[in-house]
This record gives sequence, structure tokens and C-alpha cells, in this order.
Amino acid sequence: MISAGFGSAVCVRPVVSFSNTIRRVHNHGRVTCLATSMSSASMTVARDAEYELENRKYELLNIIQDTQRGLVTTADQRSTIEEAMVVVEGFDAGKEIDLSKLDGTWRLQYTSAPDVLILFESAARLPFFQVGQIFQKFECQNESRGGLVRNVIKWSVPRLLEENEGATLIVTARFSCVSARNIYLKFEEIGLQNINISDDLQAVIAPAILPRSFLSLQILQFIRTFKAQVPVTSPERQSVGGLYYLSYLDKNMLLGRAVGGGGVFVFTRAHTLIC
Repeated sequence: MISAGFGSAVCVRPVVSFSNTIRRVHNHGRVTCLATSMSSASMTVARDAEYELENRKYELLNIIQDTQRGLVTTADQRSTIEEAMVVVEGFDAGKEIDLSKLDGTWRLQYTSAPDVLILFESAARLPFFQVGQIFQKFECQNESRGGLVRNVIKWSVPRLLEENEGATLIVTARFSCVSARNIYLKFEEIGLQNINISDDLQAVIAPAILPRSFLSLQILQFIRTFKAQVPVTSPERQSVGGLYYLSYLDKNMLLGRAVGGGGVFVFTRAHTLIC
């Protein structure tokens, strides 16, 4: 009986509908096209957002262009600058600080910080004092929670030192990340270096008429290589520090705010080798 049952069994193949096959192929094509369309739409949105961001950054730089880095501004201008900064900051809100992007040299374009503006005001009033470029140099490429920052100020005394680049004042601080956007600065030392005397002063110290004396050449060499560093910390004195909010950061722009009403800062990436 069992063998008879097997012998009488009929093998039936499933019937595959050609129309179902076509329908599945058609639906797969629709899904593929839909995915491609969504990807293309996402790329378009991202491209439009990037274009909008670059326009907003350009507008900010254009607004601050004639302010002499913040020295010459009206209340209305400061309000307009603040609004333009807030717009740019909105593109980067909530993101954690990327120390690999922060690493490098940044050139000051604008500030409302009183302790910096007083330098510009002094240079504008005093004929014997000039303030050149101001930089912030962050050293944190291989760090995860902090690093070193050097505030670099180029300054000069006309007729004695070279124009705007006569000497370099460096204020060095350690910084640590205390939140997603806040860093705490702990100042360590103030240094003076890179003294470049003017041609007039050099002629007085070592006249062009040969032979120059060994003493005059030694004086010139001493001035050129002079470097002084004064620590701002000691066992008896607590280090000066401050909280700094990095409100926007990308590969070519850095916006910051000194917490506690210390002013705002606009920096752009600099490719100048300093200190």
C-alpha cells in the first residue's frame, strides 16, 4: 500500500504567474527610483544649506570689514553684527567642539572685547605705538579634552621697530573642554620675542660704513634673538582664567564669546607661520 501510494503520487510544480513576476520587477524598479530620488533630494538640500551658510558667513565678514576690527562701530552696527553672528551660529548649534578643526592659527577680524579694544584705542591715540595683526593659535591636534592656545599680538614702535611687525607679544594659556562648547582658559605666561628693529635704529647701532665693530654686531644679534617669558602663575598666586564659548567652528571661521560679558570674537583661518 505504501509503495502504491508513492507510485500514484503526482509531483506538482508551483504555478508562477508571469504577471506577478512583471509586477515584482516593476515594484523593485519603483523602490530603486524612489531611493535614488530621495538621495538626490538629500544632496540638493545639503548643497543648498551649505550655499546658504557660505552666504551668511560672507555677509558677516562684509559687515565687519570697515570697523577696524571693532574699533570704529556704532550701536546700530554692533546690533547688526550681533544678528549676523547669531544667524551663522545657528548652522552649528548643539554640535560638540571638533578639536581637529580648532587646531591651527586664526586671525582676528572683529571683537567687542574691552581688553582688546583698548589696544586699538591706544594705537589710534598714541603716535609711538602700533598694533598689527592679532592671532589665536590652538595646539590640540592629537588631544581629546583640551590643549594649548597662544594669543599672539604683533606690535611696533615707529622709527625704532619695523612697521606693525616690530615685536611679538605672546600670552600662553592651557585650555580644557568643560562642556560641548565651553572651554576654560588658564593663563600660564606672557612672552616677548621676534624683535625686528628698523633700518634707522640699525644704522645707529651698527653703521653701514665698514668695518662694523664686534660689539655693534653683538648688540644687533642680541636684539634679534631676544626672548623674555614671564609666568603669570606661582605657588603663592592663583592662575588667572576665563570661560570661553566657541559658538561656531568650521574649517575657515571661528566665532567665540567670552562668558560674563567679555565680548565677542570673529576669526578666520590664517595660513601664516607664527611664533
